[in-house]
Amino acid sequence: MALKILRYPDQRLEQPCQPVQCFDDALSLFSDQLYHAMRDAPGVGITAAHVGEFIRLVVLDLPELGGRKTYVNPEILSLSDETMEHVEGSVCMPGMTETVTRPRAAVIRYQTLNGSIVEEELRDFAAICMQHEIDQLDGKFWIHRLSRLKRERLLKKWQKASRA
Repeated sequence: MALKILRYPDQRLEQPCQPVQCFDDALSLFSDQLYHAMRDAPGVGITAAHVGEFIRLVVLDLPELGGRKTYVNPEILSLSDETMEHVEGSVCMPGMTETVTRPRAAVIRYQTLNGSIVEEELRDFAAICMQHEIDQLDGKFWIHRLSRLKRERLLKKWQKASRA
């Protein structure tokens, strides 16, 4: 069954996610479904929260990472002082993008689908994507990283596009 992606301003997008406790076949199947929902959107990253499941699960599909990768219970251990700007968007707001400034590198800890614990340093686009997705797991939608002016402009554009 195909997963349905929530659309902004669905209030559930502000809900923090709970840690995954059970590492079983159902989690792997859900990860596969999440990946397909992301590809259909289309997008390069998605969280369980984007489809209304409030568990700490992220799927990214980036060449820098060797393709598809699933992160269970990801957390940021440290962020670089150096920042970079990148255009971000969300599968929950198709077609809407804006430039966001974030730390250029992040050291993260996460679990694999079988529960193994991994620490990894991500840089550049991969680091930006992971920070974006962890924000979502924490109930912070990406537009809240924008200045008030940029956010208001984007929301007007989204409202107009949603009525069309």
